[in-house]
Amino acid sequence: MTQAQTGRGWLLRLWPLVPIAAALIFTSGLLLLFDASPAEAYRAMWDGAFGGQDKILGVLAFWVPMLLASTGLIITFTAGLWNIGVEGQIILGAICASWVALRLSGPAWVLIPLEIGAAMLGGALWAGLSAVLKTRGKVNEIFSGLALNNLAIILTNYLISGPWQPPEGGSFRGTTPFQEAALLPRLWESRFSPLSLILATIAIIGVYYILRGTTWGLKLKALGKNPYSAYLLGVSSERETILAMMACGALAGLGGAVRVLSWFDSLRQSISGGIGFLSLLIVMLAAYRILWVPLIAFFFSVVLNGSITLQLKTQLHSALGGILTGVMVLFVLLFGSARQLGIGRVSSHHGGEDPLPNPLPGGEGTGKDPLPSPLPGGEGTGKDPLPSPLPGGEGTGKEPLPNPLPQGEGTVTPLPPGGVGGGRGD
Repeated sequence: MTQAQTGRGWLLRLWPLVPIAAALIFTSGLLLLFDASPAEAYRAMWDGAFGGQDKILGVLAFWVPMLLASTGLIITFTAGLWNIGVEGQIILGAICASWVALRLSGPAWVLIPLEIGAAMLGGALWAGLSAVLKTRGKVNEIFSGLALNNLAIILTNYLISGPWQPPEGGSFRGTTPFQEAALLPRLWESRFSPLSLILATIAIIGVYYILRGTTWGLKLKALGKNPYSAYLLGVSSERETILAMMACGALAGLGGAVRVLSWFDSLRQSISGGIGFLSLLIVMLAAYRILWVPLIAFFFSVVLNGSITLQLKTQLHSALGGILTGVMVLFVLLFGSARQLGIGRVSSHHGGEDPLPNPLPGGEGTGKDPLPSPLPGGEGTGKDPLPSPLPGGEGTGKEPLPNPLPQGEGTVTPLPPGGVGGGRGD
């Protein structure tokens, strides 16, 4: 392997960091343009994220739900699906977990599994609705996902201001706080639950194994990379679409449960916190590779939590974190377009796996070699003419077909003198 090939290999592995580095450089330029110090700004963000035990635990608490939603999105992106409705699936997971916390009572070892199961079921069914609209109603998952996101927000506001409103009236912002047994066990009275990190780790390992070592993972890759290849493999696009969306919805719903049972202690209007849309960006930044998702999600959590203290330590507004993430969106799109044009081309297959092998023997249908004919001798390939089944090569267009009737009957001959019958009519 040459030195150039080695350098190119490292570039491919580190490609997800390129848009992040470009966004940091661009944001630094903006700060300098307005006479602000990039070093002071980034130092303040660092202190806001790692300046104490509580701040570190806050970063972890915000990181885990993003990690769960992003892991679920890896599944749908692998299948070629844009699950924009992941935000609504997070909200539905939080609603279902809240229902268990508000309506049932019992010890933590009973309530918490019920809450987690209800949240995953709610998120899966909400995502399944979008999948059914796509497969049966031919509604693009982007449009149905956006509509279901708004519906989930409306449902949350209705529950908070109606059936689940606190008995004393309270405010429009949340329900009655949950009982202590219904909350996830938290570390040192913070918002971070070690149990949530364990669940996220299991989810990442499980999805990585599914995409890398199972038949279902192969089917999802086939569906996402080439639907025709999937058809040749016997993959049911309708079934796999629904299953992929529901799997993503289940993990997003689990993220919603983590939000409502550890970050908050009740159902709130802003329960999702925009985590669903951030997760879409995380997966795109990770170039659809699941092993990059934890690192990039952690970076986002650091930026968004660290920017809260910007205004206290500098003259900058806390919106700088939002500007930085917005610029990253721009560079993800720019570098993605460059990749499609062949500039800094990287492997775009999902999950960081090897490209999907063609199901046909010999790589047929790849556009490199023509599909061999099933007829012996390569007939029908367009290279050699198809031999005629008649002896002597008849019917090939090279020699006229001889008349099979004796003495040339059946051929057109001139009429005898005097017309038909040879007589004169007298």
